[in-house]
Amino acid sequence: MAGAGHEDAAVVFDPLRPKLMRVAYRMLGSVADAEDIIQEAFIRWMGADRAAVREPEAFLRRTVTRLCLDQLKSARRQRETYVGPWLPDPVVEEEEEEDVTLPLMLALERLSPLERAAFLLHDVFGLAFEEVATTIQRDPAACRQLAARARAHVREERPRFRIEKQRGLELARAFFTASRSGDMKGLGAMLAADVSVHSDGGGKRPAAMQPIVGFDAVMKLHEYLAALFRKDGSKLVRAGFVNGLPGFVTLEADGELQTTALEIEDGKVAAIYVVRNPDKLRHLH
Repeated sequence: MAGAGHEDAAVVFDPLRPKLMRVAYRMLGSVADAEDIIQEAFIRWMGADRAAVREPEAFLRRTVTRLCLDQLKSARRQRETYVGPWLPDPVVEEEEEEDVTLPLMLALERLSPLERAAFLLHDVFGLAFEEVATTIQRDPAACRQLAARARAHVREERPRFRIEKQRGLELARAFFTASRSGDMKGLGAMLAADVSVHSDGGGKRPAAMQPIVGFDAVMKLHEYLAALFRKDGSKLVRAGFVNGLPGFVTLEADGELQTTALEIEDGKVAAIYVVRNPDKLRHLH
């Protein structure tokens, strides 16, 4: 009977899994944590009186959101002790994700858990405030205020310059080629004056402990890296969209993967986001 109950629960749950994963990942910024949340939600779904649930998707979204809110409390404590800059786990896709790009995910980190939930559920996933209120157990007026505060904080992080898909991938490949070959002139032509580099090694692999800001500083960094690449190599695994930004996955000399995402503004690379922490790259193997 237990096996039959599992199969019965899975028939409804499995088609909803991708949507629930999108909610959990955008709430937490961690693929592994989001997967754990989805598994816990399925366990709760198996134990629920499913016959009494009129809207399984709404029920499961509420379950996932509330589990994420609990998880965020401990995640914030972990971030306070994180070594170097923190970046969300990279999700690499063939198509551009338009709803929540990497800069927006970083902006969401500055919100309270409830602000984050209200903003994502209403502004990103399109739920009415009445449903948001039921989900996060606040009244609709409070949810409107939470979303408004969140919107004010993240407004500047919405993409202001849409880039055509093929052009974005071309820039990513050109950036890889110039940065690995030591073509500093070609690389410099791609960079904005106030370009910045944010690298997340998590204390597990070498990475800058603070963002590197400004054209000259970023060029100096890449001159140093190009010398290392000439000696040890860096292999392009694939180009794609990393958390909604043009970028690529590489296999580095130490045998580990790395992702690079490029924030493009007005045709120039405005920010470079590099994830090197192996814990955040396991799902890409």
